[in-house]
Amino acid sequence: MVKAKQPLSALNCQGFTLAELLVALMVTSIVLAAIATLAFALGAAYETSDDTSQKQAQVRFATLRISELIRNCKLICCVNDNDMAIWRADDNDDGQINISELVYIEMGPSGENLQLCEFTSFDNSSINLGSIRAFSTNWWLAYSANVSYMRLIPKCNNVQFGFDVLPPWSRFVSISFDLVENDIVHRYQISAGLRGWAGYLLNQAGDGLVSDDD
Repeated sequence: MVKAKQPLSALNCQGFTLAELLVALMVTSIVLAAIATLAFALGAAYETSDDTSQKQAQVRFATLRISELIRNCKLICCVNDNDMAIWRADDNDDGQINISELVYIEMGPSGENLQLCEFTSFDNSSINLGSIRAFSTNWWLAYSANVSYMRLIPKCNNVQFGFDVLPPWSRFVSISFDLVENDIVHRYQISAGLRGWAGYLLNQAGDGLVSDDD
């Protein structure tokens, strides 16, 4: 039996018209644009949150490390434009300063970092307090010292040191700095007092230690 052919008009009704395709494409474009916008917003929010979390973690670590260092140190030896020298501890209990007992809180070569500089040396001779200079002068090389760096805040600005009185008589220290988070500048401050201040070792002029330091 021969099948009867469908009318041409019936065949045309089974597909999409040009207008329907255009509407479908328009709706699809709107949906895709909305998805892309949402994905971009979520990505930007994640990056912002990640940047803030990272910097907050750096501030917390720096606060803990610097606070403990200052609280337990013997003296704030001197302060310069870009650094502060600290007599960390009297490791050999000789009442004198050795190069391996010194730590610098330093801003870095560009002044945009906050980092610790510590020394290792086989030279255990005592150092005259008045001989301690700015870290950048490399005076410590005379003691055959190697230096190790611990970067606490990689990118900060306007670092300032504050004291109750100037070193070496200082018993309270504050370090303030600016940090950019989400394009907004925040001011932070780390403060601590010296619990084990060795002021009894200072001579009357405050430029050296008693005994054989000078």
